[in-house]
Amino acid sequence: MIKQVGPTVIQPKHKASCHCGAVELELTLPNGIENPRRCDCSICRRKGAIVASVTLENLRIVKGHDVLKLYQFNTHTAKHFFCSNCGIYTHHQRRSAPTQYGYNIGCLEGVNPYDLGDVVVNDGVNHPADR
Repeated sequence: MIKQVGPTVIQPKHKASCHCGAVELELTLPNGIENPRRCDCSICRRKGAIVASVTLENLRIVKGHDVLKLYQFNTHTAKHFFCSNCGIYTHHQRRSAPTQYGYNIGCLEGVNPYDLGDVVVNDGVNHPADR
């Protein structure tokens, strides 16, 4: 299945990479980019990325295991991954859905996240796991 997002066509298998190219991911996106969003939690406000999610088996690290750095905070449930060379956030294992990875749409090759139009902002400040 091929999906049109603005002027971009999303293939089921898609390459994503950090800025320097040291980290490369392969994403299986059978329905294209689904549920793009931002979050207003403390880390997401600072990184400013637009994210979407895939199941754990639909994200594969092709190269760069050795340069990925893990960052965890607060409940230490979510696992945020960044390239240690260029600092780009590539993906994270979600706290609210640990069977999914959130991925940085800006890392998808050939995709301009600004073509997505209005993007929903989730309330990460008041996360249900913090209550």
